[in-house]
Amino acid sequence: MTLADQKPREPRKMRTSVKGPLMFSAFWGVLIFFAVLIFASGGSARTPRFDLAFTGAGIAFIVSLVLAAMLSMSHKENAEHLGKGSGINLSSKKPGHSHGSAPSPVAGSETEAPDGDSR
Repeated sequence: MTLADQKPREPRKMRTSVKGPLMFSAFWGVLIFFAVLIFASGGSARTPRFDLAFTGAGIAFIVSLVLAAMLSMSHKENAEHLGKGSGINLSSKKPGHSHGSAPSPVAGSETEAPDGDSR
């Protein structure tokens, strides 16, 4: 669905709305905030390092938001004709041979080994 196809006042899907990437990025920002706050302090006897925690959360938020935006922009719907089958016979069975029987050799042809040597 492109912007031209959207109807006014109709809610967007999660993939095309802004809410999905923002929630994804906020989750990673909060997770990194607490991880840096715990591990950068170096123990409970020291003061928490909120400066590093906010810096890490901001970096994680921005990087994950850019990645989510790039991935959502690169998404492309498949063409309608691709889901209907192409009509190509994908069977490995050769016409005229039944399953389990070896093909009969054609007169005058030589069998070639896989490495290119003729037998």
